[in-house]
Amino acid sequence: MAMTTEIQNDINEARDWRGDEVCCGSCPHRELLSQSRCRLKAACIEDRYARRIDRFFDWNPELANASLAHPYFEVRAVAAKYADLSQLPQLLSDPDETVRWSAALRLPEQYLLRLIHDPHREVRIRVASRLDAADLILMMRDQDYYVRQIVARRIPGHLLRLMIRDQEHEVRRIVASRIDPAWLTPLTHDSDPAVRLKAVERLPPGELIAFDCDPDWRVRYEVARRMRSDLLGAMLHDSDPMVCDMARSRLKEAGQ
Repeated sequence: MAMTTEIQNDINEARDWRGDEVCCGSCPHRELLSQSRCRLKAACIEDRYARRIDRFFDWNPELANASLAHPYFEVRAVAAKYADLSQLPQLLSDPDETVRWSAALRLPEQYLLRLIHDPHREVRIRVASRLDAADLILMMRDQDYYVRQIVARRIPGHLLRLMIRDQEHEVRRIVASRIDPAWLTPLTHDSDPAVRLKAVERLPPGELIAFDCDPDWRVRYEVARRMRSDLLGAMLHDSDPMVCDMARSRLKEAGQ
């Protein structure tokens, strides 16, 4: 309760990014106050809270261009949402990643390509989410696994074979869910059971017999669930009772 009260008191204060109390009298935009185009603790470019800064630019979007060099990164980041597109390329080299994210969200793809090697993962995540799918090959070897996950979800299917050996199992699992069936074989023998399961789920029933002894019970259960019933005999003695029950149920349904 004490912490909640402390936070609430902090929000109820009007302090700038340096921690000093906001003073409307010394603000360069003080004339806006009489025009109801700004309000202390609600819509203020000098406030340290992004929501209040955002409301200020919502009320005064014409001031965004002139604020892109403001010393406080939150002001630059929020101003990027309202500034003219022609002004945003300069922000791609901003020292703060939040500002670069904000610019990346609005800029055309030709500028996004300049951020594919950005030092901050959040910027690269946003770039991978917006970049044209055909250009994602440039981010296929990104150092961050989550960036590569986004790439695996969006890249054209014929390029997924280049990600079969990705070091992160979550990336390979996505690859297994999308890749052309002709390239599934390496993934059905993957070291990670979740990847094998995703690959086996996409195999036709006639090819499942090769996986009835997989080390993971989930893979074997999928085999028992979909394999041709005349091949299920050995699975009645599986080490996992759920696999046995599935095989028995399938055989009963088939009248065998």
